[in-house]
Amino acid sequence: MAEWVLHVDMDQFIAAVEVLRRPELAGRPVIVGGRGDPTERAVVSTASYEARAFGIGSGMPLKIAARKAPEDAVFLPVDHEAYEEASAAVMAALRELPGVVLEVIGWDECFLGVETDDPEAVARGAQRAVLDATALHCSVGIGDNKVRAKIATEFGKPRGVFRLTADNWFAVMGDKPTRELWGVGPKVQKRLAAHGIATVRELADADESELIAEFGPRMGVWYHGLGSGEGPRGVDPTPWVARSHSRETTFQQNLTTVEDVDAAVRELAGQAFDDCAADGRPVMRVHLKVRYAPFETRTFGRKLPSPTEHRDDVQSAAAALAATLDPAREVRLLGVRAEMTPPAEADGVERTPVRGRI
Repeated sequence: MAEWVLHVDMDQFIAAVEVLRRPELAGRPVIVGGRGDPTERAVVSTASYEARAFGIGSGMPLKIAARKAPEDAVFLPVDHEAYEEASAAVMAALRELPGVVLEVIGWDECFLGVETDDPEAVARGAQRAVLDATALHCSVGIGDNKVRAKIATEFGKPRGVFRLTADNWFAVMGDKPTRELWGVGPKVQKRLAAHGIATVRELADADESELIAEFGPRMGVWYHGLGSGEGPRGVDPTPWVARSHSRETTFQQNLTTVEDVDAAVRELAGQAFDDCAADGRPVMRVHLKVRYAPFETRTFGRKLPSPTEHRDDVQSAAAALAATLDPAREVRLLGVRAEMTPPAEADGVERTPVRGRI
């Protein structure tokens, strides 16, 4: 039997959870974000397929989404607890599938490792298991590694199954823009374009040494391999362990004084530290995110002299970063991320987290 990687991705997960508990919203454009008030400063967490038809997507400011949305659109507040509960039910159902190894990579997605001669049958079984347990739908990508399985899912949405392997990689992906690759964002796409690389096939055919010169020895090799759909095959069932905890807030009115910024940063840093303390792990690095008005975002980081379990140390480090901000500019958003030391295994070997939540 062959080894396969399946990528399970919930369809419009957050919106679907909301519609599940409010059946009367089925078929209507649903936008979830912030406190559900489109007049406030917040961004879209997710939009239903009906809302996406109007050009509304994740990360879009709610005010812009409101201008695009039709009259029957519904705006709802984010309910983290409801999504965590639904996610746990999805993953529990998938863990019960015979012969699979499960690796959680997000609220609404995971990889399954399986040995089978009929991966489509396993994929359909996964869809039935999730639907029976939660009444939610998912799409499944089938691949001979994680990269191809992850990308395959997009061709299966919604509620479908799609197989992408070395055999059909270039037929499916060759003429696609590099932005369609998992891990290639707009900035990387732009840097690739500067070298005359616009499509997936062009990336595969590129001179690896040129990519190494542009992106460094590790990422240059990675991006070159990505053009051919290369990637890891192993599915790691190690439970997810947080790498860091963060808190951020978008202010309804811009902060205009150094004192207000300092107070806000100290409050956020204290909250992030409390989350780390609940995990029982010291903080070793502090990051500050600032969004100046109207919409320029910058991030800063500082490694602490030594890992700390003291709240004041984390707040002071965050405040020191805030002191470097331009006092003449108004602040729209602030965020503090506290990065923790890795947890120790029972044998004393440090474990690398499967994924990090920011």
